[in-house]
Amino acid sequence: MKIVIAIDSFKGSMSSIEAGLAAREGILRAMPDAEVVVKPLADGGEGTTDALIEGLSGECIEVSLTGPYREAVKAHYGIIRGSEGASDMAVMEMAEAAGITISDRRDPLTATTYGVGEMIKDALSRGCRDFIIGIGGSATNDGGTGMLKALGASFTDSDGHDCGEGGAALSKIESIDISGLDERFRDCRIRVACDVDNPLCGENGATYIYGPQKGVTGDMKEGLDKAMAHYADVTASVLGKDLREVHGAGAAGGLGYALISYLGAELIPGIELIMGAVGLEQELEGADIAITGEGRLDHQTAMGKAPVGVAKLAKRHGCITIAFAGSVTKEAGACNEAGIDAFFPIVRGVTKLSEAMDTETAKANMAAAAEQAARLISSCLSKLLA
Repeated sequence: MKIVIAIDSFKGSMSSIEAGLAAREGILRAMPDAEVVVKPLADGGEGTTDALIEGLSGECIEVSLTGPYREAVKAHYGIIRGSEGASDMAVMEMAEAAGITISDRRDPLTATTYGVGEMIKDALSRGCRDFIIGIGGSATNDGGTGMLKALGASFTDSDGHDCGEGGAALSKIESIDISGLDERFRDCRIRVACDVDNPLCGENGATYIYGPQKGVTGDMKEGLDKAMAHYADVTASVLGKDLREVHGAGAAGGLGYALISYLGAELIPGIELIMGAVGLEQELEGADIAITGEGRLDHQTAMGKAPVGVAKLAKRHGCITIAFAGSVTKEAGACNEAGIDAFFPIVRGVTKLSEAMDTETAKANMAAAAEQAARLISSCLSKLLA
């Protein structure tokens, strides 16, 4: 029997790989002859970089970057070394350089994605030509112009002067020069984890929908949105294409737009992108059971979070899907309708939250729960085959 495990992290308790290995340990206690494969799982948001570094034996690269308000920040990304003949892959999260949690300040007029460009450029200099970039949790509304400036593009006003940084710069743009854009991008593949479908501009765009959490006030919205549209107009005249209406262009304050327009990136749903990157579908071919889960299973899980992504992929290959969670809500039944055949909480008995979230306790609980599920499966198979 082949069992494939892909469990999302239990935040504050177990990493994706720790949870997967614990489940594997429990399964092998009950089914020592089973083939059990563990894959990392993430949804493209916070923790994706670390999950892929750990799960794919990557290298953690620490860098000093420019933060959203030009402050110095320490950040990290991962490099997954390619097999012979394949490019090295960089995995990174824009929030490391321009995330909303970096500073208590909220100023969309000055917040910049410049550090994101620095991080990409560092990976380029280390030989990476394949990129996976998560763009959730941004502090910025600059249309990705800061990132592009760090990569060699220039944005000038009617007097030929640099327009500056942040959302305030967008209305000043009269000329865009991409001749200095790093030529190495011609050889790059850039995949962006994007789970929003907002266009760049308008009432459903970057400024109106996501701007308020970044400091955009009611009296700023119209002006900033018009400035974003102006930037898109100039971009279209320079590039000969207008991608402002593409679903996801408005992600991360327009960073999505810059990535697809200037760097030829693909916007892909986060869980789909990560499952593809780790080769999960290939492992599910010929598998019998898929094991997944996350810290908390509820109605939101059923709305497309990582475990349901695994379940849907598993169903294509005829696999039964079982999920484990630290806690399960009354609304978690929706997960069954979304493709998870059965789910189980791993906590054993009444316990304090701090005890349940202790890493060693959580791993032991996961192993025990997986063992019992495996024993049931093994017994049922024995009866059926008798």
